[in-house]
Amino acid sequence: MTALSSATETRRITRSGAIGLAGAAVNGAFGFVLTTVIVRAFGAAGSGALFTVIGLVTIVGAVCCLGADTGLMWAIPRRDRAEVARLLPIAALPVALAAVVALAGFVAAGPIGRALLDDPQSTALVRLAFAGIPVIVAATVLLAGVRATRPAGVYVGVQFFFVPIARPVLMVGAVVAGGGVLLGFTGWLLPLAVAAVVALVLLGSFRRPHPADWRPFWSFALPRAASVAIDASSMWVGVLLTGALATQAEAGVFAAVGRYALAGLLIMQGLRVAIAPQLSRLLGAGRRADAAEVYRRTTLWIVVLSWPAYLLLAVFAPAFLRLFGSPFAAGASALVVLALAMLVNVGVGLVQTVLLMSGNSRSHLAATVAGLALNVAACIALIPHLGALGAAIAWSLGIVCENVLAAVFARRTLGEPLLGSALVRAAAAVVLVAGLASAAGLAAGGRGLPGLGVAVAILAGGCLASLGSGRVRTLLRGVLRSVAAREVPS
Repeated sequence: MTALSSATETRRITRSGAIGLAGAAVNGAFGFVLTTVIVRAFGAAGSGALFTVIGLVTIVGAVCCLGADTGLMWAIPRRDRAEVARLLPIAALPVALAAVVALAGFVAAGPIGRALLDDPQSTALVRLAFAGIPVIVAATVLLAGVRATRPAGVYVGVQFFFVPIARPVLMVGAVVAGGGVLLGFTGWLLPLAVAAVVALVLLGSFRRPHPADWRPFWSFALPRAASVAIDASSMWVGVLLTGALATQAEAGVFAAVGRYALAGLLIMQGLRVAIAPQLSRLLGAGRRADAAEVYRRTTLWIVVLSWPAYLLLAVFAPAFLRLFGSPFAAGASALVVLALAMLVNVGVGLVQTVLLMSGNSRSHLAATVAGLALNVAACIALIPHLGALGAAIAWSLGIVCENVLAAVFARRTLGEPLLGSALVRAAAAVVLVAGLASAAGLAAGGRGLPGLGVAVAILAGGCLASLGSGRVRTLLRGVLRSVAAREVPS
């Protein structure tokens, strides 16, 4: 590969990474805004009902996708542009399955609503949820096609900007109009319908698939169908089981705590947008050493940028939950447990992406099945006694199990070390700095908002002071460049 093409590739990955990080930041921020609107407007019980139906459609929609969205992300970078239009009709097949499932769910809405909800509008709410499943599936698959075929900014603009910003706006409109949970869920669903239409326009024409295209696509996608459903279930199964085994209010508390835990993943999500196609190309070309280097560099920056947030969440959990109101203060212990588990999640980096982009969807499935099985078993054992805390412990056990297994499988796939001394040093430095700032905050103001303010001020001041170092400025300018794959001459 020439120096010119290497430089072009580096600039492209840097630009995509920057766009992905910006989009993930907006997505995370407005996801948090949405959660705040829901819990403030509907209270613990009402938000529990709303989060329960969101969890229901998230899980069912992920199952109905049959892994077609990830199949497109895996297949398109390995194909010529002329072949892409042939893949789109194959990937759109799950929309028909979603329509059948929606009809069945619409008919069975009464029993489902009584099992999961204690809301008087439970039947109507479940019917609306199932009616939205074809919309969710179409949006998921079509946006995956946009992500794989268009510049990163196009996908990010729709998925990370439009959808998360529109949802709280429509939710506030529903509340102002005097609507209840039913109208609130409509506000959550409607932006996805718009996104599906936009994605369809962006993808353009479809072509008749070649018979030889079907088997390779679905042999990869179908194992991913199960694992993506499990990924989607990881948090939401806890919400559903908490509502069924404890109370709707406890389910609302757990869902609010889970939003904080997931918000810290925005760095990982942003970098995945840029890295997944790059890993697919490198692994498809047999360049495993280069792919391992991409993984290691990405993981280092994920840890540096994400661990401080989770350490602050663990130490100052009561302060963070105060924003949601007094009914959610009981979730402080659950937030501590989840924050510590997320240190493991982000600490192993994009191991799931490595497995998927290498074509090892079955290994990814094995890891996710093990994590979900442990999660569900622990939920059944712990939720009746501990409520939201039991759900948090169960989810944490599943997170650690899945990520450790995925890391083992990714190590075997790459045949290269996943961790290096640079990552260990960076992690130790993050723990030291965040720990000292947290200790100062605790001494000054306890675990409440004053203590959190002190800790954040110290960390922010330290970051600003470090900008006076030329070495630090050089490192910052190279953050996104460092995730680009190391090129070797051809």
